[in-house]
Amino acid sequence: MWRSGDGAESNPEFCEFAGINSMRRTRSLNAPSPIQQFGPCGRIMKNSAMVMTIQDPASQRLTWYKPPLTVLVIKKVRDAAVLQPFIQLVKWLIQEKHMVVFVESSVLEEPLLKGHGAFLSIRDKLMSFKEGKDDLTDKIDFIACLGGDGTLLYASSLFQQSVPPVMAFHLGSLGFLTPFEFDNFQDQVTNVLEGHAALTLRSRLRCIIIRRDKEIKDANENNGMKSRRPNSTNLLVLNEVVIDRGPSPYLSNIDLFLDGRHITSVQGDGLIVSTPTGSTAYAVAAGASMIHPSVPAIMVTPICPHSLSFRPIVVPAGVELKISVSPDSRNTAWVSFDGRNRQELCHGDSLRVTTSIYPVPSICSQDQIADWFDSLAECLHWNVRKKQKHLDDYSSYTSSHSSSNDTLDSIDRVDNLDT
Repeated sequence: MWRSGDGAESNPEFCEFAGINSMRRTRSLNAPSPIQQFGPCGRIMKNSAMVMTIQDPASQRLTWYKPPLTVLVIKKVRDAAVLQPFIQLVKWLIQEKHMVVFVESSVLEEPLLKGHGAFLSIRDKLMSFKEGKDDLTDKIDFIACLGGDGTLLYASSLFQQSVPPVMAFHLGSLGFLTPFEFDNFQDQVTNVLEGHAALTLRSRLRCIIIRRDKEIKDANENNGMKSRRPNSTNLLVLNEVVIDRGPSPYLSNIDLFLDGRHITSVQGDGLIVSTPTGSTAYAVAAGASMIHPSVPAIMVTPICPHSLSFRPIVVPAGVELKISVSPDSRNTAWVSFDGRNRQELCHGDSLRVTTSIYPVPSICSQDQIADWFDSLAECLHWNVRKKQKHLDDYSSYTSSHSSSNDTLDSIDRVDNLDT
């Protein structure tokens, strides 16, 4: 129940999910200018197929059309430390905010929760769902995550189109994507529900696997036969899609295309295609740069490439990458999406990757810049080092040096007088 702002109204698909309240700027743009005319004659050709609008990050503020009524609470699984905060939050949302709370069906069956008296008093008031069976689209106004970064990734996977605003509490191990502390959750959640919050629109990747078997299936169906393998897989990922050599002892040999043009063949352990959000995950461990999540880009990072000159590259967010196993490759490849849904890519199969029009609106604790750099400092200890010692003041050094010389000279003069 929240709206999109600056420039998004022209895109109905973009307006479906939620948005941004425009505000008067007090500083320069952090994103490319929306002006399409350059000089007296030059302009960018208008394209009706354009599906993505670059927002000015400073204008991304949460605005509700009407008060949110439903909230999805995602908790870290198999972690006893999260149980008490989970019960406190759910109980407060139901009794104080009078909201409808959704949780996973498996949560209701956890042994530690089933024996907890405070939870039993509200258990019957909870709505439940099962992943892959129940569709949450248009049912959830707001998401609260309790745990680590994995809870936010899981929440993203539940919504393969529009995603409600996500408020992530740091109750996990690392917490790079979870800026909120749980101590005063009542005040923080109230501020968000009243619309006093900044947003980071974290882009996702649309990943489609096209199987070679589709051609075989089409041919077989004409002959009254059916293929056993699925034709395609269509997924949205928040961090990265990883293509690797799997259990094979041979180097992976993967062809990489960009907008239909063959760019290179990847020989090594594999390839990482990541969002700016995922640049601080597997990609940075493989030698990539860290990119702020508001930058519209896709990062391509080789994993242990056979060529030392093969360095990570950043390409525009609007391009389409095609990845396939080279025809002369000794082995197949394996692909995983945010660490899940791992499956094999055989010869003739291809993976298409591009930026989705449905980002994850992550609620900021402070703002986009402060949250990101605080995460770099807290989780990655970015640029932490001992400071270099400062030099002593030169004037004090010279004065002390001259005074010592004067003392020696005076001693010499006294000695000369004595002689």
